[in-house]
Amino acid sequence: MSENSISPASVCCSKSKGVPYICTKAANPSLTVLILWGTLLLAGWFTLYQSLAAASQWLTYNFFGLSHSQQLSSAVEFFVFEVPKVLMLLLLVVFAVGIIRSFFTPERTRRILSGKGEIFGNILAALLGVVTPFCSCSAVPLFIGFVTTGVPLGVTFSFLISAPMVNEIALVLLFGLFGWKVAAIYLGTGLFIALISGWVIGHLHMKRYIEEWVFETQTGASSEDAPQTWPQRIQYGWDAVRDIVSRVWFYVILGIAVGAGIHGYVPEGLMATVMGKGAWWSVPAAVLIGVPMYSNAAGIIPVVQALLGKGAALGTVLAFMMSVIGLSLPEAVILRKVLKWPLILTFFGVVAAGIMLVGYLFNFLM
Repeated sequence: MSENSISPASVCCSKSKGVPYICTKAANPSLTVLILWGTLLLAGWFTLYQSLAAASQWLTYNFFGLSHSQQLSSAVEFFVFEVPKVLMLLLLVVFAVGIIRSFFTPERTRRILSGKGEIFGNILAALLGVVTPFCSCSAVPLFIGFVTTGVPLGVTFSFLISAPMVNEIALVLLFGLFGWKVAAIYLGTGLFIALISGWVIGHLHMKRYIEEWVFETQTGASSEDAPQTWPQRIQYGWDAVRDIVSRVWFYVILGIAVGAGIHGYVPEGLMATVMGKGAWWSVPAAVLIGVPMYSNAAGIIPVVQALLGKGAALGTVLAFMMSVIGLSLPEAVILRKVLKWPLILTFFGVVAAGIMLVGYLFNFLM
């Protein structure tokens, strides 16, 4: 954020007796003022969040006049409760993560990973993937920057797998909707898949399947690492809110609508039969269904909530969610610019195998 971007409008003196306007810019608010405003806003957010359950029940059964015994009322209550709940969580999470991401630019991440050993590099890459800005459109420049500065191929893939799969938005939404145990399972398994997949790809020695022009690309220093003040970092968080929420709100509402339909109309035992522990084929089927269903984390979490509520097994649902978030056909098309098909198919195959292993493991343990 620029020095004056959060300052109030200029204070202008009055014009009298031929004296021109004399305008003085108000000083930027101090960090103390920003913290005070942030505390007040957070208190208001928490108060509103706590009232959502009662408000959704009043809207469903008093305002809309629906009966408690109707399937429609169950779906409507789910929808009117989850839409503000998920959007409020999304606003808070994206803002907080935006501030965190201001410390981890792609350029700085590239420098951190350069020259690291394989095992330590894979671990560090997977952890950095959680907090570093990444989307499918970033895959090509990030991949080029990593490879051309000496980051090992396996370490590069640990980062590229972790960044979309261990999605910080999904992590906090899972925590808010299901508690810390489910969120911790998602975090741990996602990092495990990123680590193992990167290690496997690194040991397959597939560097020859990178397009030749990638190694001829020169990457220079970036100006992204200029020191930032705390007001600038807060502005970065607000910019992230405007950018991300404006792009995902429709998919959030669409996902909640699908979840509401499942919650209200899908019979209780159907999901236990189709996506339960007893069907050995449910985990690979969930992965195959999830890959073409390209979506963002915020949109898929309400569907996950509805599936679990109807009796689907945790491992199967986790595999479905990870395949939707971590593997996508658009990403394969984008990566084709820098990778040849054998490496792309290996990447998808190794990650899909890791996701299925996690699905079977948690269906067995939980």
